[in-house]
Amino acid sequence: MTFKTPDLCDAFEAELGKSLRVVAPMFRRYGGKASFSGQIVTLKLFEDNSLVREAFAENGQGKVLVIDGGGSLRCALVGDQLAILATKNGWDGVVVYGCIRDSGDIAGIDLGMRALNTHPQKSIKRGVGERDIAVSFGGVAFNPGEWLYADEDGVLVSDRPLL
Repeated sequence: MTFKTPDLCDAFEAELGKSLRVVAPMFRRYGGKASFSGQIVTLKLFEDNSLVREAFAENGQGKVLVIDGGGSLRCALVGDQLAILATKNGWDGVVVYGCIRDSGDIAGIDLGMRALNTHPQKSIKRGVGERDIAVSFGGVAFNPGEWLYADEDGVLVSDRPLL
């Protein structure tokens, strides 16, 4: 499914700031897919990626994982092995409010990925965090079941499918 976020903003201009929200331009592009979209699944955690592995082990057809990692720049929440697992289970993309690692390898994986930055250190694993709750960063609330669209120009969140 091909789209451009500027075109979506133009087509749904009356909904901007209401049912269609633009995430602040704070993310770097990683992963082999330049653009991705899907229904949002959320995680809220801090420096512990145990729930990320659990989520990526599930069927992700038509879904995008949104990880609120508290904006931590002290460790990575996604690496190449998790990206491979996500692709194997059909996830279209992931947005990480935190860091990733193995960025060179991830560039060759067919997964859309946005993150704040990279960090070589892995996270702890205590199984602590929450799933399927509203999370907020980049000036936008991300609610489970809403829709995310990301490309080279930015990230959009909509309360309904736009395509």
